[in-house]
Amino acid sequence: MEYNEEALEKCLPKYLEKDLKNFKEGKKNKSKFLDCLICELQDSINCAYVDKEITEKQCDYLYRKYIYGGMNSDWLYKLRNK
Repeated sequence: MEYNEEALEKCLPKYLEKDLKNFKEGKKNKSKFLDCLICELQDSINCAYVDKEITEKQCDYLYRKYIYGGMNSDWLYKLRNK
C-alpha cells in the first residue's frame, strides 16, 4: 500500500505531533530510552484513532512507519544487546 507521507503526517493532534517528534529525535540520537518513546508514540496513535482525531489510513501509516519499523530496526537490536 502506497502512502503520501506529507499528507498523512499533517493535521495530527498536538500530543501526537509531540510524541512523533520525540521519537524521531530519539531515533536520530540513538536514545537508550527508545523503547519508551515507541510506547508513548503507540499510545498517542491509539488514542488519536479511538478519539477519531486521525483516520484509519493515518493510523495504519504511522504504525507501519514508526511502530513496526522502529521496533524491528537493526540499531535498536544492537543498542539493546551491548
